[in-house]
Amino acid sequence: MEDTEDFVGQGPHPVDDDVFKEPMKKRRRSDRDQRFRAFPSVEQSALKEYEKLESRTRRVLSNTYQKLIQSVFLDDSIPNGVKYLINRLLALIEKPSLDPIYIGLFGSTGAGKSSLINAIIQQAMFLPVSGESICTSCIVQVSSGCCEQYEAKIHLLSDQEWKEELKNLTKLLHRTEELDREEADAWDRDDAVEEAIWKLQMFYGNGAERKNYEELLRAKPKGKIPTSRIITLKAEEAGELSVKLDPYIRTQRRDLDGESAETQIWPLIKHVEVTLPKSELIPEGVVLVDIPGTGDFNSKRDEMWKKTIDKCSVIWVISDIERVSGGRAHEDLLNESIKACQRGFCRDVALVVTKTDKLHLPEYLRERKVGNRAISSQREAVLERNEMIKLQRNRILKEKLKRSRGNQGFHQTLKAVCLKNGIYASRTLARIDLNEAITQPIYDQIDPVFGGIFRTGKPTDSTLLPHIEAFKNSLQEKMMEIGVRNGWKYDSYKKSFLIQEISAILGGLEDYILRKKRRIYESLTTSVQNDLKPCYEEAAQIAGKKACERMKDVIRRGVDRQVAERMFERAQERMQHQFQQLKNGITEKVKGSIATMLTLASSQGDGLYKELADVKSEYKEMEKLHRSLREVAENAVLRRGMQDFLLRMSPSKTAPPKA
Repeated sequence: MEDTEDFVGQGPHPVDDDVFKEPMKKRRRSDRDQRFRAFPSVEQSALKEYEKLESRTRRVLSNTYQKLIQSVFLDDSIPNGVKYLINRLLALIEKPSLDPIYIGLFGSTGAGKSSLINAIIQQAMFLPVSGESICTSCIVQVSSGCCEQYEAKIHLLSDQEWKEELKNLTKLLHRTEELDREEADAWDRDDAVEEAIWKLQMFYGNGAERKNYEELLRAKPKGKIPTSRIITLKAEEAGELSVKLDPYIRTQRRDLDGESAETQIWPLIKHVEVTLPKSELIPEGVVLVDIPGTGDFNSKRDEMWKKTIDKCSVIWVISDIERVSGGRAHEDLLNESIKACQRGFCRDVALVVTKTDKLHLPEYLRERKVGNRAISSQREAVLERNEMIKLQRNRILKEKLKRSRGNQGFHQTLKAVCLKNGIYASRTLARIDLNEAITQPIYDQIDPVFGGIFRTGKPTDSTLLPHIEAFKNSLQEKMMEIGVRNGWKYDSYKKSFLIQEISAILGGLEDYILRKKRRIYESLTTSVQNDLKPCYEEAAQIAGKKACERMKDVIRRGVDRQVAERMFERAQERMQHQFQQLKNGITEKVKGSIATMLTLASSQGDGLYKELADVKSEYKEMEKLHRSLREVAENAVLRRGMQDFLLRMSPSKTAPPKA
């Protein structure tokens, strides 16, 4: 069941019958010295020592794991207590040193996301850039690793995922009734239709847009598709990989002549992972994510777009200086980022303004309305303008914007919305989500409360995680009382075991809660979408004269009917049900894990065999490692303190002698 899914990261693994899993392989020693060059020199020494101790610790844990496995290998059944130990050891062995930190770069066309990543990694043209049009066509993740070369993996849609998109594209293009001349011209100019035609022509060739779904299934694609659905590129130099990668991630122009083999499979590309070798600029574990546009027409790509945003710890909303104030696309992206804080892992949203040196001085001076202070240079004008914009963005006001074209050229976009149950997402056009728009007034009311419950910064009385921390402390005290009653008062091993296992069990709840909160937060729009699905399906079948007005009428009547039948009340009940499932899941996880832990600590019932493998030597080694770790930490503190002292006493920091 979904409510009993595993903890991620810290918590012990649940009881698992497949306990004979091999631990992951060790990191190559030759890469160690290169990993920490992005950190200050005073920290590099400590980090290297930490990694050596970590490697030795994993080796001791692996030896212990192997001994336990060998002691029960021939048994038909393994007691729960032993399974707990084995799975706990495996979790510790495979636990990464640091969980990845995703930094999402979110911005509209030409805002400078790719340029900013290029600047960070100091490779001017590594990702495609252009000031005139959309460049990056898919999600691109950039990180550093232990590889010796520059490497990129291009992930493609599966066969089933492409068939789903193909079906929707052909439905969008299918006209069952004759249109008059004006409607036909509008249909041909529709943005959604133009994009659908372009994709089919790119993948199957000219004329593909006139074929139906079954004909296209039998058609042979122009490009060669690898059976693994992954294309791997490698190069010795950044520039070499950039040239190879460019046709896969650059948005292809629709007037392009002489397509390459790479561009022919462009519609299949889902996302791209780029790994840099031993970067001094990006610490290992930090992932920069270039997130283009506002989603995708393909369901899997669109879901990945949302999940990528939600897993980012930090989101940078990128906007150039000319579009930072009042642009609708910019406001939509900023709102989407704020929602990520509510439903995902995001803890910080920052506005990054690019091209801030771009200013036409005569024009600025003519329009300037700031006091009477004279401006004597371009630099002064730029600094003044930038400060004004910074102040304005601190008090952002959402503007109500009005689709000026009316219905002309819009009805096929509306049809695309209906085909996707109320959502239309494109790599190039603004995102449309009718379900979200319908539920927005409810979200306006619940967002402060929801944010308070799942707050990760400064806690409030209703914040959940501090209550779990208080429960952990209280539970540890109770365990000590139980220990005293059971004669464990002088057994330091059992006391330490109880304390650390309670911390691990309850510590693992944070990730579990954060993953669940997305489902809870989106339950309102999901509920409304499910209730309105029949009217979306009905509207999607409409074609011919006055199609747009007829589709809108079907949707209006469907919404009115569902509201009368308690659509919003049902959405509220479903959200409450999700909260109850979270509560039950937390309770079940804590009760089950602690019960197993107590059985193990007491060595009663079927918790353990009478004799298990002797791990005394491994225990002594762990004690030595623990002492070494404390020494390294203390030395690191001393080094930092000494460095701060020397900086304060440096002659350059002291006042000049008096005359």
